[in-house]
Amino acid sequence: MAPDLGRPSTPARLRRTLGTVRVLVRAGVLSAGRPDRILRQLRALRTWGATVAGGYAAANERVPDQVSVIDDHGPTTFREMNLRARMLAVELDRAGVRPGASVGVLCRNHGAFVQTMAACGRLGADCVLLNTGMAPAQVAAAAAEHDLAALVADAEFEDLYEDVAAPIPRFTAWGEASVPGPRVPWRAREIADTEPEPAPPERPGRLIVLTSGTTGTPKGARRPTPRGPQDAASVLSRIPLRSSDRILVAAPVFHTWGLAGVQLGMSMRATLVMRRQFDPEDVLRAVAEHRCTAVFAVPVMLRRIMDLPPRVRAAYDTSSLRVVACSGSAMSPKLITEFMDEFGDVLYNLYGSTEVSWATIATPEEMRRSPTTAGRPPLGTHLAVLDSDGVEVPPGTEGSIHVGNEMLFEGYTNGGTRDVAHGLMATGDRGHVDGEGLLHVAGRDDDMIISGGENVFPRPVEELIVALPSVREVVVTGVPDEEFGHRFAAFVVPYEGMEVDPNEIRLIVRQELGRFSVPRDVVLLDELPRNATGKVVKRRLPTDASPR
Repeated sequence: MAPDLGRPSTPARLRRTLGTVRVLVRAGVLSAGRPDRILRQLRALRTWGATVAGGYAAANERVPDQVSVIDDHGPTTFREMNLRARMLAVELDRAGVRPGASVGVLCRNHGAFVQTMAACGRLGADCVLLNTGMAPAQVAAAAAEHDLAALVADAEFEDLYEDVAAPIPRFTAWGEASVPGPRVPWRAREIADTEPEPAPPERPGRLIVLTSGTTGTPKGARRPTPRGPQDAASVLSRIPLRSSDRILVAAPVFHTWGLAGVQLGMSMRATLVMRRQFDPEDVLRAVAEHRCTAVFAVPVMLRRIMDLPPRVRAAYDTSSLRVVACSGSAMSPKLITEFMDEFGDVLYNLYGSTEVSWATIATPEEMRRSPTTAGRPPLGTHLAVLDSDGVEVPPGTEGSIHVGNEMLFEGYTNGGTRDVAHGLMATGDRGHVDGEGLLHVAGRDDDMIISGGENVFPRPVEELIVALPSVREVVVTGVPDEEFGHRFAAFVVPYEGMEVDPNEIRLIVRQELGRFSVPRDVVLLDELPRNATGKVVKRRLPTDASPR
């Protein structure tokens, strides 16, 4: 029988426990405090579990007057956030939301989003995080698939949920709805004795994140309930966040990475800074104004920041930044180097997915040495590259990337799941581990094409093209070819005012990667089609554009 690669031995579990304690002490999660507050904190966690509800209830007992969230409404303390979550739980219960029911959330980044997740946790209701970039038909389909008992949404998205068929209660989280109705409570007052809070649920409510849908219809992925600070310790072992941090969560909270920023900040009792809409200059302004020490972002956001004129970037004091944590899609080596040259060696890149959570994390030092690396597995995570027979391949050999950790998803809401081999879940990507133990991702399994009998991936081609001084962004994808079966097409966004020579691109790719990697079609675009999280949606690339 093949070994269970994802199950650590007893000595390995002991080492992990000791390592977890060291990480949590270093981050300030485990620290001295008043014994009575620590006892109440532990009691709150035992009552509500390691959910968003439990995190804010515990923080309320430990540091009630510390600021938990700063959004466009202003600051909110942990006491106020916990109280508001209790108030919303009462209102949702009155509206008929019961344990095990599902509540849809269609919001931008703000405190009421966090409040809603905490309220659902208090009820034992599942929280379905809806993507604000979805079409009305997709929102309606998600509402039907998850049988939503209520919807919490910003008023600006009324046109997105108008096709939801079921007559469910709709709470407005932000703005003024065109039709008066219930609102998310946002007033700090005590709950009267006549408004008893529902009893703690037997089963914790789950967070359901929708996949990006870049290649098809978004699917709901059930996220596991964290077991406690030990899960946060895995990421903290590679990204040096601290309990005293002010974390600007720029990535959308409905996205796995934005949600991770909220959950990590909550577990550390850090302050979250949230902005409803992303604007590259506003990110720099918020860092300077609130002295943010960390930012959670997706790669396209860093690209937009670097696209700002140098005088604009220089106008803001960002010296407080220690960590810029990025995830969600591949970053080009060019962007990595440019960003760190501008803001210092503060960039950390997490490779993972909605399904496996985290797989590896690359530190600034590792990306300086090897900008194409995805880094190493964090504490408690096992990584293996397997061949088609499920056998682990030696360093330098390409194969299918598999991951094991405590936060693997629990399956799709439609009943599907991901392939698992020897206790490790497939990420859907291919890559190799080099001689130093660093992972390098070649691309998605379904991105690989066979051209003239050769297996070729688009990512090395993209990295080569985007390194050209005239190229701002590029995406390479496979298209049918009568002679070779498939060939690459490159969709290139030049820098404003600069010329791109398609023949130069073809020549460089042929010299560096060989003729089967050469994109015969080079299409120049003003911008790439992206979804709300910044991922390129390849099915929306033009099919009628004139190649060069």
